[in-house]
Amino acid sequence: MGNDKPNMTDTQVSESPKTDSWEKRADLAFAGLMQQYWNRKLNLFDNLSPCHDLCNEKFHYWWQAHGVDTLVDAYERTGDSETKNYLAKMFQGILDRNGGVWPNDFYDDMEWLALAWLRAYDATGEESYKQAAVLLWEDIKTGWNEEQGGGIAWRKPQLDYKNTPANAPAVILAARLYQQFGDADDLAWAKKIYDWQKANLVDPDTGFVWDGKNREGDGKIDKSWEFTYCQGVYIGAGVELYRATGDKSYLADAERTAHASKLRLTSPITGMLPSESNGDGGLFKGIFVRYLAELVRVDPSQRESLDVLLTNASSLWTYGRDEQRQMFSKSWASTPEPAEDLSVDLSGVMLLERMAVLEKQGILKVN
Repeated sequence: MGNDKPNMTDTQVSESPKTDSWEKRADLAFAGLMQQYWNRKLNLFDNLSPCHDLCNEKFHYWWQAHGVDTLVDAYERTGDSETKNYLAKMFQGILDRNGGVWPNDFYDDMEWLALAWLRAYDATGEESYKQAAVLLWEDIKTGWNEEQGGGIAWRKPQLDYKNTPANAPAVILAARLYQQFGDADDLAWAKKIYDWQKANLVDPDTGFVWDGKNREGDGKIDKSWEFTYCQGVYIGAGVELYRATGDKSYLADAERTAHASKLRLTSPITGMLPSESNGDGGLFKGIFVRYLAELVRVDPSQRESLDVLLTNASSLWTYGRDEQRQMFSKSWASTPEPAEDLSVDLSGVMLLERMAVLEKQGILKVN
C-alpha cells in the first residue's frame, strides 16, 4: 500500500533536534499519522499500519470519524491548507464508503461523525460540513424512546438497549449545536439526555460512569464494564452543558467523574491509564483525554486532571512511541507493536494535540 501514502519528506516525520514543546511533538505525531495511515486512493485512513491486502475490508465508520476530528485538531493548531484539503477528501471518502449517505445503524457512530463535522465547520466555515452534522443530528434524535425510561438507543435494531456511548456524546453534540446556532430546542435535548444519563448510568455515590443498561433484555446495568471512554464522554457532556448554560452543577459533575476516574482507572503507582487493547478499545483513552483536557481548559484549577494528562503524555512520548515511524502503542508505557491499529495511533495523536492546546492556552508551560 506504499503508493497510497502522502508524499512527505523524511524531515517531516523524523525527529527534529528540538522537540521540547508539545506543539512540536503534536506536529511530529500528526505527520506520522498521515505518512503511516493515510490512503490516498480511498481518501480515508487505513485501519492498520503496515496495511496488508485485507486491511481495509471492514469500514470502521467511527474510527474514521475520529480521524476527521484529528485532522481538525491539526488544522486548528496550524491553519495549514494541506490539512484543510485532507478534510475535504475525507468528506468525500467517508460518503463514498458509506454508500453515498451519512447515517448508519449505530447512534454512537453517527454522534462521533456529527461532532467531527461540526468542529470542521467551525474551523473552516465549509457549509457542507454543517449540513452533514445537522442531517446526522436529525437521525440521532430518532433514537430516543421511552424504553428504560428514556435515553437514546445504541443501535437501530436494538432500541431497548441504552448506553453511555450513545447518550453522553449526544449531549456534547446538542450542547455544541446550541452554542453555535442558538436553537433552544438543541439545549433542551442536551439537558433531557443528560438527565437520563445521570439518573441511570452514573454511580450516585462516586460519580463513576457505567457502560449500559438492558443489553441482554434483562434491565441490568453493566457495572463491571469500566472503560475510560464512558468517563470521558460524561465529563465532556458536563463541560459542554456548563459552557452552554453557565450552571456550575454540570461542571461539578464533570469534576467528580474525573476524580473517580483517576481513583478507579489509573495505576496508584505510576498514574498511568490502562491499556484497553486494540480494535475499538484502542480509541477509548483518546476519547477520555480529549474531554479531560476540555475540563482543564474551562477550569485550570483542576490540577489532579492536569497531572493525569501530563503523566500519560510524558510517558507516551518517552516510552510509548516508535521514533522512526512516529507511531504510538496501545500501552502508553511501552513501545508499539510492528503493526498497530488506526484506533491506537489516533489516541496517541489526540493526547499530544490536546497537550499542545493546553500549552498554547498557557495552562502548560513549554518544557
